[in-house]
Amino acid sequence: MSGPVPSRALLDAALADPARGVDHLSALPPDQLDAALKLLAREHGEAALPLVTALAERGAGPARRLARRALYRLAQSGITPPARETRPVVERRPERPIRAWISAIDGSGSRATWILVEGAFGGLSLCSVIVNDTEGILEAAGGEITRKRLEAELAALRASQKLPWVERPPAEVLARVGEAYACHARRGTTPPAEFARWQKLLAFAGAMPEPVAPPPGAPALAERAAQLFDLPELMGWFLDPEAVQSDAVKLLEARESRLVVSDQIKAERAAAIVTEAVEREITPEGRRLWARRLTEMALIFELTSRPEAAALARAAAGELLDPWRETARVAFARRLAERALDVAGEVTSGRVSAADVSRQVSRRGAPPPFRTSPRIGAGEAGARTGAPPSRRG
Repeated sequence: MSGPVPSRALLDAALADPARGVDHLSALPPDQLDAALKLLAREHGEAALPLVTALAERGAGPARRLARRALYRLAQSGITPPARETRPVVERRPERPIRAWISAIDGSGSRATWILVEGAFGGLSLCSVIVNDTEGILEAAGGEITRKRLEAELAALRASQKLPWVERPPAEVLARVGEAYACHARRGTTPPAEFARWQKLLAFAGAMPEPVAPPPGAPALAERAAQLFDLPELMGWFLDPEAVQSDAVKLLEARESRLVVSDQIKAERAAAIVTEAVEREITPEGRRLWARRLTEMALIFELTSRPEAAALARAAAGELLDPWRETARVAFARRLAERALDVAGEVTSGRVSAADVSRQVSRRGAPPPFRTSPRIGAGEAGARTGAPPSRRG
């Protein structure tokens, strides 16, 4: 037989707050609890279900058994708990980028990116895209990868990189990939077919980060900007040698002339040839392009703890963006041309292949300095700088 029924106040409080009511009812002697559950079922019916169900799941001692018996009695009278929503053992989630890396810019305006993607069920994929600031997306590849393999690839990247790489927020790296993708619409070209698999990642792209403004009036720094060309990252920075080939021939002829002229006259002739090349090849659009590359490299220098190089790069960018500054008087622009003339002279003399030093970028695929390998483009922004394995786990 059931014992005395607990106070109405206790039962009403338990009905109003089942979470706390479970503790209060579990503390009752079994006979009192059984009497209380019968009363609740008789007077409240379906309204008692949340409390009785909670007691059957979380009650202490004999409370669970008595609550399950009360649920059975309610079911016999046609009152049953609503069906519970079942969830899959492994929840499917949309793919999302979780880490990303980007390289410095090579002499053709190309750079490589890695984006680590977490899959629908937690697996990882590594996407690699080589982008160019004038041609768009040059190559895309990637595939599934384990965390152990990723760490090994990152270690190899740090050990053998030809251009520095930095880790950046995925949205920022994808913004640069998105900018390259937009180039194709402007140029009427199409990205490589392999990019279609990764195109959906562009939904995670953020806004392009605002470049840090060049310092106002830093002539001393700008004059020293030619020092940047001594850095390994800028070894491939020069104008396209093919475009200045005729100028290089003139320069060689001037240097090798048998006419007896002073060194000053030779220097003036060489300077004039450089000026002609600069004014012809570095257009206003070209000035903006090189300024943008310098600003991007300034960020790379900062992130690799080289503040002086960053300051020089921004000062040079500032001169290029100054509409009142003649291009031929910008130290950085002159060094770009001088480098190209030197390289073109090497081509003319047969010591260097024109294909190996061309700055032209093909519409599809990597530019000539890149070499295709199982690790994608093995060149300045390719495998040496860490193009990932193609569909290798």
